[in-house]
Amino acid sequence: MRRLVSLVCSLVLVITAGFPVILFADDTINIPILCYHNLNPNVPGSMNMTPKKFESQMKWLKDNGFTFIPLKEAVDYLQGKRDALPAKSIVITADDGWQSDYTYMLPVIQKYNIPVTLFIYPQTISEGKHALTWDELKKLQQTGLFDIQGHTYSHPNFKHEKRRLSAASYEKFVQHELVDSKKILEDKLNIKISYLAWPFGIYDPYLEKQAADAGYVMAFSIDARAANRNFTPMAQPRFMIIDAQSMKTFAAIANSANIKKPVMAKNSH
Repeated sequence: MRRLVSLVCSLVLVITAGFPVILFADDTINIPILCYHNLNPNVPGSMNMTPKKFESQMKWLKDNGFTFIPLKEAVDYLQGKRDALPAKSIVITADDGWQSDYTYMLPVIQKYNIPVTLFIYPQTISEGKHALTWDELKKLQQTGLFDIQGHTYSHPNFKHEKRRLSAASYEKFVQHELVDSKKILEDKLNIKISYLAWPFGIYDPYLEKQAADAGYVMAFSIDARAANRNFTPMAQPRFMIIDAQSMKTFAAIANSANIKKPVMAKNSH
């Protein structure tokens, strides 16, 4: 009986549109945050994903009881602003601003009604050969399913730039990448940029402090772990999802929310 009472006390029951939804109130919730890149099958790359496989993954998540939540809800939990999340919560993000977000991702996202965060570096928008245009970004926003956040200005390798530049020049460079890029996105899209994805997953204590000082409330890496409150706000992990990973690996990544030790992503067939 005591076990039953304990279980009931660990659940928060809410009513949404007349249907009961179980929310878990727990300080140790793991949240898989998935990171995609290019979905264009005609543009080769090691971080690519075919549109067909992307849709099969979204369908698998739906069919297996996962709840797609906006990144903001995950951030609110990680910051301690909310005590509960839907069972089997998962977050979808995509980096860089590939045009395939509009051509290939959008139809799938609309079909399954999935909230997505796009981490954008403005240098490439309307300029890169396979990049989104500003108009396409605005159209994605208008669907109500796509949230736009920051990815620096030019997607630099901060380790390389730190070796190449003087201390003063590096400080100025970091400010441009973190501060100016944020303002450009805010001005162009009339939005508030609150989150940052580190290019190449590179970060260190100095960069974390600069990001916080620039006004980002949370930043994300690709450290292949489920996000939880044990990580620092400026280094919350995500899983990079690529075509080379098997569905077995994908399932293990998705289910990392339900185990104590986060799953490490592996490239396997």
